[in-house]
This record gives sequence, C-alpha cells and structure tokens, in this order.
Amino acid sequence: MKQIESRHWIFGGLFVIVIITMVLNINLEVRVTPETDRFYACLDSLPAGATVIVSFDHEASSLPEIRPLALAVLRHAFSRDLKLVGTALLAEGTAVGYRLMTQTADEYGKTYGEDYVYLGFKPQYIAAILSMGESIPDTYPEDYLGQPYRDYEMLVDVENYDDIAAVISIADGSLTTHWIEYGASRYNIRIVAAVTAAMMTTYDPYLASGQLYAMFGGLRGATEYEQLIGIGGSGKRGMLAQSAAHVYVMVLIIAGNIIYFRTRRRKGSAS
Repeated sequence: MKQIESRHWIFGGLFVIVIITMVLNINLEVRVTPETDRFYACLDSLPAGATVIVSFDHEASSLPEIRPLALAVLRHAFSRDLKLVGTALLAEGTAVGYRLMTQTADEYGKTYGEDYVYLGFKPQYIAAILSMGESIPDTYPEDYLGQPYRDYEMLVDVENYDDIAAVISIADGSLTTHWIEYGASRYNIRIVAAVTAAMMTTYDPYLASGQLYAMFGGLRGATEYEQLIGIGGSGKRGMLAQSAAHVYVMVLIIAGNIIYFRTRRRKGSAS
C-alpha cells in the first residue's frame, strides 16, 4: 500500500471542510453590489408578459458556477411572469439550458409554449444574432423539440428584437461581446449578462460605457441575487464552501511559513 504523504492529508482536509460547509448551510448575509442590484432592477422593472431571450452561452465545464447564476435569474423572471425564449450560442449549453428552464418552470407551474419556449442551438453565432434581428421565426423555424415556431401562441407577435424586452446572456466566455457588438449596436436591444467570475473584468469596459446594460457574476453574484429574490440556492452554498477553502489554504500557508522559519532558526542555532 502506498504511504500516505502530507499532501494527501491536505487534500483530505480540504475535502472534509468543503463537505461540512455545504452540509451545515450557514445563513450568510452579503452586501449586494450596485451591479447585481442594477441587473435585478432591470428584470424587476419589466411588465408581466414581456418577452425576454435567455441565451445559454457557455460550456458544460462551467456548470458549477453557471447553474446558480442561471437558476437565480430564471426564478426571478418566472416569478415576474415574463415570457422566456431560450437559445444557445454554444452547442454544449443547449441541453443544459433546456434542463434548467424546464426545471425552474416546473417550480413556478409554468407551461411550455405558453410561458416559455426553448429554441435551442444555432451555429455561427454572429450570423444567428444578426439573423434574429431580421426575423426570429426565419432563424428558428422550429423549436428545440421540433415543433414549428408559428404553432406557439406566445410567439405569434414575436418577429424580431423589436418585440424583445431584453436579452440575458449567461456566459463563461466572450460570446456576450457578440450580443453587445451585433445585437445591441445594430438593433438597439438591451443586453444584460450573468457571467463567471473570471469573465467579469472582460466585460467591465462594456458595462462602464453603457453598451452592456447590467451584469453580475460568480458565486458571489449568485449569492447576492438569491438574497435579492429571497430564495436560497447553490450559489450561497458554493460561496461558503469556496470561502472556507480559501481560509483553509491561508491557514496552511501561514502554518507552512511558521514551520519553515522555526526550522531554519533551529538549524542556524545548531551550526
């Protein structure tokens, strides 16, 4: 049997701390940042029945961070009785988006075809964004389930971006920039984004210039949004686990440095 080394104890300790933190589900109050509050206010200000596109522009690998963001936004949108049209600019996000939309719709008793429709993936994302600006039914003649676009009553009056109140891009990469550069710039559609923490600095210039109307992101952003809508979720649990892991690593670094300097001093005294 291979001998257990110190790094195995360290990884084991990290595993135990993360599990305990997530199981305890400590009530965490966070300060809501103005960016998250602006996103919330944007959705909250839309009238019931307004049609919003939710675009799942991410890969499956970022699901631990994307899922709490998407669920928080979808819960808010369904609670406001907004009509949601789901799309995906990346193939990997297609099935994830459909599952998240149907799961959240079930929580609020929403009906497919009446309260939301999922159009699915369209390749060549720039062409898809531009094409939807001209005609959404021509871009998506059928939805994700293979039913004709024109068969859905909630889509009868939805022809292009003129009939869309906002586009929500849920992204882990740069695809939101295409919504901004082609959707917002050319068709003047309002773009808001929920992104992974690593991508937030990428979009800060767009946010500062007003090209991106609102943005929030990361597990911190998901926690803030869950607090705003009054529904706890995986964002809070994930952030607690992440914070506990950071504290654990900091304690190890401090302990390692103390051991190092004491050992060096002892060797110096001995020589």
